[in-house]
Amino acid sequence: MRSEKEMMDLIVGIAEKDERIRAVYMNGSRTNPNIKKDIFQDYDVVYVVKETHPFIDNKTWISVFGDIAIMQLPDDNDNAWGANHDFSRSYAWHMLFKDGNRIDLDIEIIEKALESFTKENYDKLTIVLLDKDNILPKCPSPTDADYWIKKPTKEQYYAHCNEFWWCLNNVAKGIARDELAYAMWMYHIIVRESFEKMIEWYIGINTNFTVSSGKKGRFFKKYMPIELYTMYKKTYSDGEYENFWEAIFTECKLFRTVAIQVGEHFGYIYKEDEEKGITEYLKWVRNQ
Repeated sequence: MRSEKEMMDLIVGIAEKDERIRAVYMNGSRTNPNIKKDIFQDYDVVYVVKETHPFIDNKTWISVFGDIAIMQLPDDNDNAWGANHDFSRSYAWHMLFKDGNRIDLDIEIIEKALESFTKENYDKLTIVLLDKDNILPKCPSPTDADYWIKKPTKEQYYAHCNEFWWCLNNVAKGIARDELAYAMWMYHIIVRESFEKMIEWYIGINTNFTVSSGKKGRFFKKYMPIELYTMYKKTYSDGEYENFWEAIFTECKLFRTVAIQVGEHFGYIYKEDEEKGITEYLKWVRNQ
């Protein structure tokens, strides 16, 4: 596997030699000082170019990065699913190489790149690797502050409590009707969003809201007490309904634990009646 230095030298070296590429910047986990480096981190790179079509019209140029095991062209896929991406402004290649490295490469025209550096769009994990014409603004030291867990408003707290407890009725009905796919979708997508948001807030109150829990809870294990994380693992189930029910009730218990603590921290009164009402219903459905 090529080392980080070899990959960075390659990424910058290609840009240095190609007159069509005027600048290079990078963001993502490799620029985050709070994330421990490992061999699985992507290289999230943007080449700032004069125009995109020379790169798109003859895509063989990407072979300079190495032997590709599999590639995704996300903008092509998005257009296939109904988007209307403007290839004249930007285009992306996601490349996984046979040596295990991965580069997510975007090309952007100068105007598009400058939009990424405006106050409303700027990613604070950005670092500039090359700027031949001094077209990009100077970047401060990278920080993941934009990704830190945000404090909940009272309305957000109550909305997620209600969403969690209410939508469990649909999970129960899916199980009762032997509609496993629907029940799993409702449980793992709809209900889980509110469940994991409450865990984020719990982590936030215990870290003074100065950390990120990572995309889709990547760092839950790092910030949750072992006893709670052990419960969290048990909220996942296989396709057997009895095991599914056990996972559901474990999730209910864990949600209650963290939601009460979050509520107490902010002076929000946890609504016991919502929990009691749905819990009785879940037990009734399970016994049908």
